[in-house]
Amino acid sequence: MKDGVNGVALAVFIFFFLVVTVLGFLAARWRRAENALHLDEWGLGGRSFGSWITWFLLGGDLYTAYTFVAVPAAVYAAGASGFFAVPYTILVYPLIFTFLPRLWSVSHKHGYVTTSDFVRGRFGSKGLSLAVAVTGILATMPYIALQLVGIQAVLDVMGVGGGESANWFIKDLPLLIAFGVLAAYTYSSGLRAPALIAFVKDTLIYIVIAVAIIYIPIKLGGFDDIFAKAGDAYAQVNPATGKPRGSLAPGDTAQWAYGTLALGSALALFMYPHSITAVLSSRSRDVIRRNTTVLPLYSLMLGLLAMLGFMALASGVGAGVKGYNGQLAIPQLFENMFPSWFAGVAFAAIGIGALVPAAIMSIAAANLFTRNIYKDFLKPDATPAQETQVSKVVSLLVKVGALVFVLTMDKTVAINFQLLGGIWILQTFPALVGGLFTRWFHRWALLAGWAVGMAYGTWVAYGVASPAQKHFGGSSDTIPVIGQIGYIGLTAFVLNVVVTVVLTFVLRALKAPEGVDETSKADFTADAGDPGVQKDLPVGAGH
Repeated sequence: MKDGVNGVALAVFIFFFLVVTVLGFLAARWRRAENALHLDEWGLGGRSFGSWITWFLLGGDLYTAYTFVAVPAAVYAAGASGFFAVPYTILVYPLIFTFLPRLWSVSHKHGYVTTSDFVRGRFGSKGLSLAVAVTGILATMPYIALQLVGIQAVLDVMGVGGGESANWFIKDLPLLIAFGVLAAYTYSSGLRAPALIAFVKDTLIYIVIAVAIIYIPIKLGGFDDIFAKAGDAYAQVNPATGKPRGSLAPGDTAQWAYGTLALGSALALFMYPHSITAVLSSRSRDVIRRNTTVLPLYSLMLGLLAMLGFMALASGVGAGVKGYNGQLAIPQLFENMFPSWFAGVAFAAIGIGALVPAAIMSIAAANLFTRNIYKDFLKPDATPAQETQVSKVVSLLVKVGALVFVLTMDKTVAINFQLLGGIWILQTFPALVGGLFTRWFHRWALLAGWAVGMAYGTWVAYGVASPAQKHFGGSSDTIPVIGQIGYIGLTAFVLNVVVTVVLTFVLRALKAPEGVDETSKADFTADAGDPGVQKDLPVGAGH
């Protein structure tokens, strides 16, 4: 790391940060609604975004600062196993093509704002709806924290904050300022802010990756030298484990872990509340269908991004530094390889890549609390204006919680809790996706299956140790019966489905009450212009 502050890079970073800050506040005037005191307007952008905006919003939502930093950092730390993110994003798009248009249609018809709204309406169960909402909030919190970790990694590499020897306030002041700006424009503009900023974020990321994948290999002597040096580095024995650091290709024992993690992550990605929030903000089901066919272009970008992990290793970033934080590897690679001005552009891409998803995630978590806890259990007669105000306040509290998480816990803990969040959110798949295609599952069986999957996944993850910590040290463990190491979340999901199916047979045999389904078959294929489907439903319709 270069000594002192990289002034040129910092100036470029501040310039882009100011640009997106202005855009964030101006977004309140963009597509201004006649009545902004509706959750549809603040939390879903008026359900009015077309294909182009939705493309950038979903991309900004799914490809985050965590993606930019952690995917190549995983390759840097362990080798090709870090590429699991590439096949899982390839798997996910055909999957969501089958169910997201159905979710959009039924949500538009009934005014659903969250997945829990749909679950409640489909199965007539506030308990199941509450379970889905709480899971979504818990899974989202560490995800927001990791976006702040991404900003912090960039600030550390630029030398901002006074270093480890500075007092906590000076050290964390730049992050606190970034957090304050994010909180302010999210509160003011709602989902319109990240939708507008996403244009800048994705453009910067594409430029940085395109330059990096050509420029850095030229400086390092070509890909032959990069792979040779990376292979040598992976062959070195890790003193903490007594095993080689990693490998250029997963070994036989790692294939089950690689495959199950990719599949489980694909199933979980669009269970996250922020993913669904971006989808429901679209103006038609055709917008969703078009986006699912072109979003795989981001997977190409992700594959190139992962290659940066090999480049960081070949360039010697972090070599010989005991306890080196691998999350700094890619920002450090950029500072070492790029001219200072372009390093600033790269840092801005990562920083803005944190602001967009963090805003959407906090909005999504706030919507879940407002609609499925506050309105369902605390104030059933809440007006649309009250819902919007509560959601704004909760979005601030969620971000504060994420900030406290980052400032008080080790970064490895934040990453591992995000992995635990993935295990949790996958357990909502049977209720959400199952409910989009069939009413056969019994609501109590779905709730029991969710509880078993959550308990099993949490218990097994608690028992996983790593060189850095005794508990929650990873997301893979031995799969029962099969005996191979695999993704805990997928094992818990299979157990969840088995319990749900068995109990559904039992409860149906006992003729247990099934709850009222407020949807109809036609609702799942309805579009905005169809008869009986209003363009602007009153918030709370179907609630």
